[in-house]
Amino acid sequence: MPCRVPSSGSGRKVTTLSGSPCDIALRVKQQARLLGFDACGYAQAGPVSSQAAARYGQWLAQGKNGCMAWAGNYRDLRCDPTLLLPGAKTVISLAMNYYPRRFKPAGTAQMAYYAYGRDYHEVVRDRARQLARCIEQLTGCTSRVCVDSAPVLERYWAQRAGIGYPGLNGLVIIPGRGSYFFLCELLTTLELPPDAPCTLTCQGCHACERSCPAGALQGGALDARRCISCLTIEYRGAELPQWLAPAIGDRVYGCDACQQCCPHNRDATGTAVPEFQPSDELLALTLDDIAGMDQARFSRLFSHSAVKRAKLAGLQRNAAFIKRRRR
Repeated sequence: MPCRVPSSGSGRKVTTLSGSPCDIALRVKQQARLLGFDACGYAQAGPVSSQAAARYGQWLAQGKNGCMAWAGNYRDLRCDPTLLLPGAKTVISLAMNYYPRRFKPAGTAQMAYYAYGRDYHEVVRDRARQLARCIEQLTGCTSRVCVDSAPVLERYWAQRAGIGYPGLNGLVIIPGRGSYFFLCELLTTLELPPDAPCTLTCQGCHACERSCPAGALQGGALDARRCISCLTIEYRGAELPQWLAPAIGDRVYGCDACQQCCPHNRDATGTAVPEFQPSDELLALTLDDIAGMDQARFSRLFSHSAVKRAKLAGLQRNAAFIKRRRR
């Protein structure tokens, strides 16, 4: 989708946008909506709060990142995104809806909704890069796109930018819209007026904590060592731990239990992004299909899917574990 760059009286395109910072801020948000983003907010770039840094450090110290050893890397960058882009003035926080319009039937190999369509890294990154190009065309400022591609505390910046707030399920809840959203950040040298941080909370509900099949949610902190999503996607062991058998159900890749029970998701609407729509083949995929799958079919079906992170061996390990549990 092209950026609509204003023209001078002679019809020659200009490379910078005149007007107040509020005018520019509005223009960028309008372009973000045109590109399919459902929310866009601004926060002043700089180090995260000492409280946020301490919470993250404590989570790591308690080993709650589990098999996700990478979460402990580049802590200095996670705590100060300006180190990722010299001269950064603003963190633009973006959100894109992925809630599906069609669902896998009961009895099939269940997958997290975020993995139903095309890999969000590709889709969200492409659209965010278009927004970055628009900013450069309009203002001359540079930007860096972060879609799980850089160590950024996404939920912190979503809250600071006023998009939403971290729920007890560890996911950002957008007021009135729920949590089925991909997050993305644009670090930019463009100085934009910051939005008011979101100060809402979901304290007092605890539906997600009660509904987590494996007891991975404790006081708003995820314990990845007990998280079905982490174990079915990130865990590289030859066998899943046996204690998981009563909790896993038919979940061969990821888990949405903490979102499916969330009252903020009762009115979730299906995504308008065509790339996130599932194929008929994926919706019909069974455990037996996965057990008999060869690498050629896996690559054809998942080469542009988040499911490829688990690899064929991981997906078949999970399917075999579920089938043994059924016996």
